[in-house]
Amino acid sequence: MREYLLTLCITAAVTYLLTGPVRKFAIVAGAMPEIRARDVHREPTPRLGGIAMFFGLCAGLLVADHLTNLNEVFEKSNEPRALLSGAALIWLIGVLDDKFEIDALIKLGGQMIAAGVMVMQGLTILWLPVPWVGTVALTQWQGTLLTVALVVITINAVNFVDGLDGLAAGMVCIASAAFFMYAYRIWYSYGIEAAAPATLFAAILMGMCLGFLPHNMHPARIFMGDSGSMLIGLVLAAGAISVTGQVDPDVMKLFSGSERNAVHQMVPVYIPLMMPLTIIAIPAADLILAIVRRTWRGQSPFAADRGHLHHRLLEIGHSHSRAVLIMYFWSALIAFGALAYSVNAASMWIVLGVVFLSALGLVLLLLPRFTPRAPRWAEAFVPPRYRRGRRAADAAEAALAAADGPEPEPRTPVTVGVSGANGATAVGPRSRSAR
Repeated sequence: MREYLLTLCITAAVTYLLTGPVRKFAIVAGAMPEIRARDVHREPTPRLGGIAMFFGLCAGLLVADHLTNLNEVFEKSNEPRALLSGAALIWLIGVLDDKFEIDALIKLGGQMIAAGVMVMQGLTILWLPVPWVGTVALTQWQGTLLTVALVVITINAVNFVDGLDGLAAGMVCIASAAFFMYAYRIWYSYGIEAAAPATLFAAILMGMCLGFLPHNMHPARIFMGDSGSMLIGLVLAAGAISVTGQVDPDVMKLFSGSERNAVHQMVPVYIPLMMPLTIIAIPAADLILAIVRRTWRGQSPFAADRGHLHHRLLEIGHSHSRAVLIMYFWSALIAFGALAYSVNAASMWIVLGVVFLSALGLVLLLLPRFTPRAPRWAEAFVPPRYRRGRRAADAAEAALAAADGPEPEPRTPVTVGVSGANGATAVGPRSRSAR
């Protein structure tokens, strides 16, 4: 555990220290695109934050290779090298997209090639544990297709949710923390060495996100861009593929009585790992809804819009920071709820706890719909906008202003796409910058 924590800290430190210089480089390189119609921020912000995250990944793998226990992962498995190869390719495609905005189909092809590179080096799904059936061996083509599909879907799910400051990095960090606890339990408790690479990937992924978050929290000083969102999506998918398709449940039959019972007992957490979209269910739901919405309108599934879940949270009245925290809450509830259920599926307290927290999350979602009314004795302890006397004064002032008539010099509304005092607006279409 100490070596995993050291790897995590080194990765986070390298990512954090490099993000500042990368921001200056992005500004000099002109990687500050115009504000698009779907964007929430109001000031042009540099991208290319994925450069710092990629070098953090390289630093984490380099440190792990020189540690006593983690060095065995590199000696017994080729998966770390496969991850680095695929990550380098997807990172390069993301950097080019952050600078030149390449076509969506080209990015999709690059994602499939990156997944294929990892498959060629051994990071692939060899078998699947099926409930009440046992272990189902996959042919080479079946494993390749399933691996590529999982990588592409996970990358785009993370990319879709990258719409608010700190949202994607925080949600992936939460998912990777739950993933690390599960993979470490498989490796340490059951003594299954095949789970060690996935544990290492999760620790490095947490370090990448934690090192980048201080620069990316609202108001963000730099965005990770596609070079970062596609990179962390690929690392998350690689860990899930490693522990799902490489760990044979038959190894655990000594602890569970038989292979079929072992698979059945591991179902609550094997399903989330076979489909990483479940452990990052919020981005997955956003991805599915976006595809359905755009296809229903006759648009391309890759066409951008302002219909994502985080956009809807802002529309119903949540602030930027509150919307991000609510998405964090639901991600943690789903990820750690699945983790707790996998440890003790027979505990009713876990189910009741998840139900209670789900109800609390629904209340938080609908909070702007309620008009808070603080009692008289508590008005001194709440902000002025929640005081009845303050609301009455505001209503009287509005009525007085209406009685006096319109202002002598009415304000001219700012048209869409015109820069104001705080920068360009983030609503409506904008002209593309000349290349």
